[in-house]
Amino acid sequence: METHPSNNEAAASRHRVVLVEDDEATRLYLADAIGRHPALELQAACADLAAARQALAARLPHVLVTDLALPDGDGVSLVRELKLRAPECECMVISVFGTESRVLGAIEAGATGYLLKDESNERIGDAILSLINGGSPMSPAIARHLLDRLHTPRRGHSEIALTHREVDVLSGLAKGYTYTELAGQMAISTHTVGTHVKNIYRKLEVCSRAEAVFEAVQRGLIKIS
Repeated sequence: METHPSNNEAAASRHRVVLVEDDEATRLYLADAIGRHPALELQAACADLAAARQALAARLPHVLVTDLALPDGDGVSLVRELKLRAPECECMVISVFGTESRVLGAIEAGATGYLLKDESNERIGDAILSLINGGSPMSPAIARHLLDRLHTPRRGHSEIALTHREVDVLSGLAKGYTYTELAGQMAISTHTVGTHVKNIYRKLEVCSRAEAVFEAVQRGLIKIS
């Protein structure tokens, strides 16, 4: 006689996924796509880091799928925390950010998949399954970033052309100083500090303190002791 697995057995055979996405419409769409995939089980769909940390503390998933820009922090920190706690868990980033620093930061934190939102929604379930099976699903634009990084020599300090003041400000940012603290130390106004920061962001092609520090360290512009 032919037998069929019970609902409990079928659920147990599926791979648990925790989804973290702050945009409600996107979260609902992705949650539905994951939930409908026969090999996956949506363990939790979270809107921020706090909810995600609660879900991960309650039960470890097989896969974490997270956005980067969340209301209460950066998804990269969540990837790093999970990989330190449970190295066997797979982590995938799904984001609108495709800059080199963002991609490399997520991968260095432990992500092995990186999809851009506008390319990923329809194939999210299959991409997660590929990740579980040992693949590294990436949007074509992300894969091109990595190939370009391998084929192109790193730019040196002289090619970036930061001023001494900008290097000083960047070093202060790396140490966690506020604009006010930097202004006091350097005997300049907070407005001038802000101008230096804008110039640094423009030259390094980044949009946040974390990205600026990451790029600066990678390029040998500053050292973190």
